[in-house]
Amino acid sequence: MLSYSNVAVLPRTRVRQDVRVSEGPGVLELPRPTPLVLRGRAFDAAHPAVMAVINLTSDSFFAGSRHPDLGSARDALARAVDDGADIIDVGGVRAGQRGAAVSPDQEIARVLPFLGHARSRYPDVILSLDTWRAEVAQAAAPVGLDLVNDTWAGHDEDLLHVAVQVGAGIVVSHTGGLAPRTDPVGVSYGSDPLDVVHAVLRALRAGADTAYRAGMPRTRTLLDPTLDFGKTTQHSLQLLRHTADIVALGHPVLQALSRKDFIGESLDLPPGERLEGSLAAAAVAGWLGATVFRTHDVRATRRLVDMVATIRGDRAPVLSTRGAGPPETSG
Repeated sequence: MLSYSNVAVLPRTRVRQDVRVSEGPGVLELPRPTPLVLRGRAFDAAHPAVMAVINLTSDSFFAGSRHPDLGSARDALARAVDDGADIIDVGGVRAGQRGAAVSPDQEIARVLPFLGHARSRYPDVILSLDTWRAEVAQAAAPVGLDLVNDTWAGHDEDLLHVAVQVGAGIVVSHTGGLAPRTDPVGVSYGSDPLDVVHAVLRALRAGADTAYRAGMPRTRTLLDPTLDFGKTTQHSLQLLRHTADIVALGHPVLQALSRKDFIGESLDLPPGERLEGSLAAAAVAGWLGATVFRTHDVRATRRLVDMVATIRGDRAPVLSTRGAGPPETSG
């Protein structure tokens, strides 16, 4: 583990009174993330990527991302692009076990017309398909998929090979071994709070190695600790704190935090009221080296991740004129 992620604040009564302030500031050392390269574009600490969620469903957990008809999804796409989305993540099945079963043919029928429209209307936008089924990704390949978001950790082993075949990237995720659309119950990774971090690091490293052996470049292999999936709220919070350890694996890192249950339980809020908590979590993840942020709230997240990148010193301010020129004179 990286040492700074385990720093504890000492109680005031234990602070020594004879400690001197250092002679001067040291060099600020922050995690240096590996770039993600898709469709000829590189995303890194200076250029974080915002991934917009567009679900072609009527039962997604957050009402704002439900688009059961193509017209609604098209409108959402236009808003996302206008608000600064770099990646459009398209899904046709609710992630959790609530809601109706969706067959592969139904999933294809939901996502394919939208993907075709998105590629035609915005030829340069990066298209991501949120699916665990190889046949769905194969059917969508003709539109020019750029990323396959395998939220269910290689449940379908053929999905990775489809992504390699079509030249798309892959999201390597961690679900604790759960099957698709399974909600966590009685989850434990051990008695030590860091056991979940070790488990996730091992699984992501193994998944990334499998992708590399299959022919997937490291810069197209995106690691996602997949908070909430196969995890309690405490697990998700611990993993968020250890984002830098995931970055240290040497691959670009995705944090899909938006409006999730660990935020809702932390603040006792329903999905519709979790924006501020989501932004706080994204700020921490960005500071610790994550560079891709999956969100239901594109404009707010765009501004947040750009500001974090600027505070880190990776991105220059758009303007830097305050106090730089001669003083203004009146009259």
